[in-house]
Amino acid sequence: MFFKAERILAVREMILAETTEARQKALDKLLPYQRDDFLGILDVMDGLPVVIRLIDPPLHEFLPREKKDIDELAKALGVAPSVVEAKSASMHEFNPMLGFRGCRLGVVYPEINRMQAQAIFEAAVTLAKKGKHPRPHIEIPLVGKLEEFLPLKKMILEVAKATGADELKVHYEIGTMIETPRAALIGDELAREASFMSFGTNDLTQMTCGFSRDDAGVFLQKYVALGIYKNDPFQTIDQEGVGQLMRLCVALARSVNPNLDIGICGEHAGDPASVEFCHRIKLNNVSPSPYRVPIARLAAAQAAIKYGTVGEVAPIFVKAKL
Repeated sequence: MFFKAERILAVREMILAETTEARQKALDKLLPYQRDDFLGILDVMDGLPVVIRLIDPPLHEFLPREKKDIDELAKALGVAPSVVEAKSASMHEFNPMLGFRGCRLGVVYPEINRMQAQAIFEAAVTLAKKGKHPRPHIEIPLVGKLEEFLPLKKMILEVAKATGADELKVHYEIGTMIETPRAALIGDELAREASFMSFGTNDLTQMTCGFSRDDAGVFLQKYVALGIYKNDPFQTIDQEGVGQLMRLCVALARSVNPNLDIGICGEHAGDPASVEFCHRIKLNNVSPSPYRVPIARLAAAQAAIKYGTVGEVAPIFVKAKL
């Protein structure tokens, strides 16, 4: 959504902004693009829930790296190339996956998430006025403390009211991703405020095992060969470690809300052994990349045959992550 040629300039203008006013000016340029994005998605998915994760990656990933691109951006924004270079240098992170991203962006710069929420609800309102039934489920990523979730939830509720989504009775939900060990350990606290949860097991595996997904390939194959790990934990859920956190989180969350919708998002969701594990710990859905949906469906069916329905939970539902 953000790297398309006609909108990346506005994204970069937003990142380079030194004041809230300047940042808002850039966000105002992005709003129509985002609104059209969600209008198309919610329209084609009429009547079905659509989970929309708010912006998650570190902002420096959107800035140019090559001198030619830096010069072009500086010219477009009317600033010296040194300004772009200095801003990029100031945003450099040694470990960006554990840095300034996810809900942390929304907490520090709430106007970014506010723009996204406005785009979602304005699209939903447009469709509702046409007699359609949009069902946006807004997902706040990388939460580690309830105090991170609550201000963003409050902001989303305010935007829903301001855009008329509440008045039109648009069905929406506000949930979170469980990507940090701390989030898993406070599953009950989050379950009191979140309408749904989704395990982001790529990040949860990195933080629990202490492996960088980008760098661990150097030794993980050897670890598997030596039997230290039965499988690559980024391919198949590490049930003894990451899986234990997932079990605990589900138990805590369901102790507060027995009917809470809890799923999993990422490549683990397309791995048969991981799908079976998700069924056994009573997750409601798995969301893999589109090309892995057939594998996930087959694995979910096999798990249902092997274990039946687990408690009151129906066989796991498979949805695509776009």
